[in-house]
Amino acid sequence: MSSVLERRSAPPPADLSPAPAKRRTRVLALPEARWALASLILFLIALPLHLLGAPVWLSGPLFAATYVTGGWEPGWEGLKALKDKTLDVDLLMVVAALGAAAIGQVLDGALLIVIFATSGALEAVATARTADSVRGLLDLAPSTATRLLADGAEETVAAEDLQVGDTILVRPGERVGADGQVLDGASDVDQATITGEPLPVAKQKGDEVFAGTVNGTGALRVRVERDPSDSVIARIVQMVEEASETKAPTQLFIEKIEQRYSIGMVVATLAVFAIPLAFGSALQPALLRAMTFMIVASPCAVVLSTMPPLLSAIANAGRHGVLAKSAVVMERLGQIDAVALDKTGTLTEGTPRVTDIRPLPGTQLTEDALLALAASAEHPSEHPLARAVVDAARERRLSLHETLDFASIPGRGVSAGVDGHTVEVGSPARLLPTAPDTVRDLVEELEVTGQTAVLVLRDGAPAGVIGIADRLRPDAAATVAALTELTGRTPVLLTGDNERAARHLAAQVGISDVRAGLLPQDKVAAVQKWEGEERRVLVVGDGVNDAPALAAAHTGIAMGRAGSDLALETADAVVVRDELATIPKVVALSRAARRLVVQNLVIAGVFITMLVAWDLVGTLPLPLGVAGHEGSTVIVGLNGLRLLREAAWTNPGRRGTA
Repeated sequence: MSSVLERRSAPPPADLSPAPAKRRTRVLALPEARWALASLILFLIALPLHLLGAPVWLSGPLFAATYVTGGWEPGWEGLKALKDKTLDVDLLMVVAALGAAAIGQVLDGALLIVIFATSGALEAVATARTADSVRGLLDLAPSTATRLLADGAEETVAAEDLQVGDTILVRPGERVGADGQVLDGASDVDQATITGEPLPVAKQKGDEVFAGTVNGTGALRVRVERDPSDSVIARIVQMVEEASETKAPTQLFIEKIEQRYSIGMVVATLAVFAIPLAFGSALQPALLRAMTFMIVASPCAVVLSTMPPLLSAIANAGRHGVLAKSAVVMERLGQIDAVALDKTGTLTEGTPRVTDIRPLPGTQLTEDALLALAASAEHPSEHPLARAVVDAARERRLSLHETLDFASIPGRGVSAGVDGHTVEVGSPARLLPTAPDTVRDLVEELEVTGQTAVLVLRDGAPAGVIGIADRLRPDAAATVAALTELTGRTPVLLTGDNERAARHLAAQVGISDVRAGLLPQDKVAAVQKWEGEERRVLVVGDGVNDAPALAAAHTGIAMGRAGSDLALETADAVVVRDELATIPKVVALSRAARRLVVQNLVIAGVFITMLVAWDLVGTLPLPLGVAGHEGSTVIVGLNGLRLLREAAWTNPGRRGTA
């Protein structure tokens, strides 16, 4: 009896170990976020009152409260830095805001305070979420394990109490409790969290398994080879933490010049006031000239030279599905000159699909008939390869036969009665160790091209071979070409997958430098080597195994749809819609933002130089000085907002180079 395949996916494999609980810091639990929110609310209440001409006694206290709530914390940090003989941007911003208020520009100063407080809050949230994910990664490893005693008895112990040499039992669906070697049993283990491989790996006696990976349908006896504190998962946590702590401090361009500018402005203001007095000038003219000098030389326009272009770029990128976590990230994206790409889930979709169907000559089977036969046998199975076969049959709208006596053998495949025949589907090496030359040649042909070969037997005789592979993203080749043009170097492929599959895929997208079979520490070592050569590396990945490299790189981007929590929080930016082609576009947008920052700094510098020269050489009226100062601020602000236009999200090309 045949039936049309139901339009549903097979359920995922059961995981008998407790699901890891997410540990996420609430945004308002952070003091920076609470003060920034209070400042923003007060500003939004005061703004309409000010614009509608309400009495000062009504809007004034609200603006004062905005200054206090948003400015006290950065101001205090600035004063502490001043105590250490350092004049930093925190104090500079607060002084600039207070200076604006002192000359009647209360609204401008309040806006500066709100922007600065919000930026600090976003940075604090990003830092806290990264720490949450690092802690949560430890939950991937189970808290308990089943230890086998010398007399054959079992006991449940805390995974952290396991010792090297202990033997543990890993039942079907459980997470492996420790890094070790299989002593007995056979199963398929999903180790994507460690290596990024899209398909479960067959494990048998003598093979290595990792803590936190998920066992399939077979039971395994495993000898513990590493202390739990030295497991691969624990080392990933350590590498992420170390990379996050040792990564060079990130600064916006304005912060790099803040010391000289701030000190110079303070010294110059005092000189403008003191020198005329020393030569007999009256107090009031000297004070007025010094106050005018302080106003026209204040850094408001310089500060706004940087933030509007970067914030506009962040907003534009966000509209197109790329989340940059801060203005610093947006600036750093444009500095990259080398790219390292992960394979599974980044260049590929991360889901195995049927790519080839090869009936054997003499079987009288068509492609559809072979696929229907295999899908009928695989339908009850929960294995990812089985789901790929069943999904392919669904796409072709094939009718499947009822299955009888279904059996699944870990590491081998499945067996079932289909339409009066015994059908077996699984690993060629396990199902038919002494296969005919035609079968061996066909299997080798598929595996050379990076596919996983699945053999189909009918009544013990080979019926055909099905090729399964992780499908390349449609925009992968174009993205690689665009990144090559932007950086002047072809991206490198870093993957934990096998070398044959990696090289085949790399050839399809135009990558020649392939590093395959890498563990997380190997990826970090490669990134650190390039960083040591003064390259600014962009790493793109999606898995737990990519997180240390994302943290160690100059800039890290995570693919958002299937990305692990740790990768998403560790990365500096996230491609929310999983559109690979947006990566070169956001790099080009960042470079456009950096060019606008330079333009704005030139504009601000010209205005400040002209007004300061006027004040020193002649007599600059205070109202005119205020107008020139505010005019330059408005010009650089509007110039930065140009990146909000849809036209700014352009295809990367020579215009995006820097």
